[in-house]
Amino acid sequence: MAQPKFTKLELGIMQALWDHGTLAIREIQEAFPERGRPAYATIQTTVYRLEGKLALRRIKKIGNAHIFEAIVSRNAAQSRLIDDLLGLFGGRTQPVMAHLIETGKLTLKDVKEAEQLLRELRTKEKRQ
Repeated sequence: MAQPKFTKLELGIMQALWDHGTLAIREIQEAFPERGRPAYATIQTTVYRLEGKLALRRIKKIGNAHIFEAIVSRNAAQSRLIDDLLGLFGGRTQPVMAHLIETGKLTLKDVKEAEQLLRELRTKEKRQ
């Protein structure tokens, strides 16, 4: 099944669920910074939209509050975002890497970890 696309607000809601596990709508709202926090009704509408996208689900009801959990994993959502980003560059990673290097967001440690991952993937491919 294709992973859903998320708006910035939807990602914020998913982030709260990924970080805390299960939450009621009020708890999701309170996970946002107080300054600029979306209204309860906005969070509620967006949660129901995410439920329709099959990104989260209701798992139980306590009193009047429905409790939700993420269905889509953080890793799956990140992969979708990265694929979408690379699509803007025709699938080329070089412009993204150049930007990360120029802004200092790509560290030597990141490069070493990437090299290790590439070695592991190469080894895994040779075994198959």
